[in-house]
Order: sequence, then structure tokens, then C-alpha cells
Amino acid sequence: MDYTLVIALEMVRAVAWLVLLASGLAIIFGMMKIINFAHGEFLMLGGYTVVISTGNGVNEWFAMLVLAPIVVGIFGVIVERLVIQRLYGRILDSLLATWGLSMLMIGGVTMIFGNSVTGVATPLGGMSIGDYQVPRYNFVLIFAAIFLLLAIWAVLKFTKAGLIARATMQNPDMSEALGIPTRWVYMATFGIGSAVTGFAGALLAPMTGVVPTMGVNFIAQSFITVITGGASVITGTLSAAGLLGSISQGMTFLTGPVYGDAALLLAALVLLRLLPQGITGRIFKKSL
Repeated sequence: MDYTLVIALEMVRAVAWLVLLASGLAIIFGMMKIINFAHGEFLMLGGYTVVISTGNGVNEWFAMLVLAPIVVGIFGVIVERLVIQRLYGRILDSLLATWGLSMLMIGGVTMIFGNSVTGVATPLGGMSIGDYQVPRYNFVLIFAAIFLLLAIWAVLKFTKAGLIARATMQNPDMSEALGIPTRWVYMATFGIGSAVTGFAGALLAPMTGVVPTMGVNFIAQSFITVITGGASVITGTLSAAGLLGSISQGMTFLTGPVYGDAALLLAALVLLRLLPQGITGRIFKKSL
């Protein structure tokens, strides 16, 4: 019974992990159709914000929950103004530009901090479930993922800003004709997606450590989750993360992490073969 509970907790944690990794990309790619190949480096920037802040005496929770999203969000706004705003509607160009930005960020951070792994201590310690020890921090990741999805849903569903954002992404010409400043909507949306990514990177830093190339480890999982989920930001991310995370973690327990990653990729390939437009392209079509 205890072992079953540990497995269930780890599977829920794996789902939360994918939700956190993919939510920022779902906003940028799912809503704006911008292929942000620097998504992993935005995660890395959130992690380094926590490491640098805590090293200078800032409270770890404040650094993770407040400072990292602000720093990465501001960085995202700057990137959107200088680079991305010229690339809307040009998917291949956005891919190449953000790939170049990714290389630039990795090189710059490596020059400053070196290529060694740094990190912060995982807060809260562990707890016992029978004969097994699990980190209490797993619950932080789970509740953070739930809070993040609920916050995005509430903004898109109940606020004027969310309505304007959805209208602009669906029909920018009509929105412009109605007097909506679409260039500022794009800027804000990219900034919010970047802030969400920074939030995720900060929360993952105690679990994974921080290194300039850490984004490479997460970019594939993020894109697989978003593409498999389909066009819906919330329902697509949650459904894809739930399915892929459960399969991956279940296979990891049975065989090992290498086969767990392979199972995630195989499941995504099968889903996309059956549902070319993603889960929400065929199911939950009108969901957010």
C-alpha cells in the first residue's frame, strides 16, 4: 500500500512537472504561433535568478515565487520588442531567430558562470510514507502547477485583458480595426508567457540544479507536451501532461528513466498519428 501511494505521488509530480515546463510555451506557441526555441534558456534564466538572489541573501521563496517571474518576464518583453515583433506570421524565421538567441544565451551565461552545476538546497526536507522517504517539495510542485493552470484559466475566462488577448490571437486585423492596440497585446502576452517560464525554471532549480545547458534537457519535453495537447492552452496542456507524465513515470518505475523518456516520445508519436491536431484538436475543441 505504501509503495502504491509513493508511485501515485510520483506520477502526479511528473504530471505537475510537465505542466510547469510547458505552460509558458503553451501561451507563446499555442496563442501566438511563435516557435520559441529559447524556451529552455528562459527556464535556465529563472533558475539562475534564484541561485544569484539567494546567494546575495534574498529569501529563497521570494526569489522563486516573485523575483524570477519578474526578471524573466521583463527579459521576455525586451526580446519581443527587439526581435519577435518583426517575426509574427513567419514561423520559420521565428524558429531560426530564437534558436540563435538560445545559443547566445548559453554562450553568455557560460562565460559568466562557467559550465559547472550550481543550485540551491531543496526546501522543506522529506517525509515518511511507511518505509519510504519522499520530498515534501513534491507537493509544492503539484500545488504550483494547479495554481498556475487556475490562474491562467481565470485570466482568460473572466478578465477583459484575457478576452482582448484571445480576440487578438484569433483575428488580429479585426481587433486592430476595433481599436485594440495589438502590438501591445502581443508584447504583454509574450512577457506573461516568459514570466510563467521563469516561474517554472525557478521552481525546478532546487530539484535539478542549474547549468547553462539545462534548457536542452527540457525543451523537447515542453514542445512534445504543447504539440500533443493541441491549440487549447489550459485543457491541452493539462490533458497532454496528464497522459504523457503518467506513461513516462509509470515506465520509469518499471524499467528506468531512459525507457520512461522513450515511452513519453512513443506515446506522443502515437497520439499525433491518431490526432494530428493534438488532443484538443479533436476532443474539447471549444475549451480554453
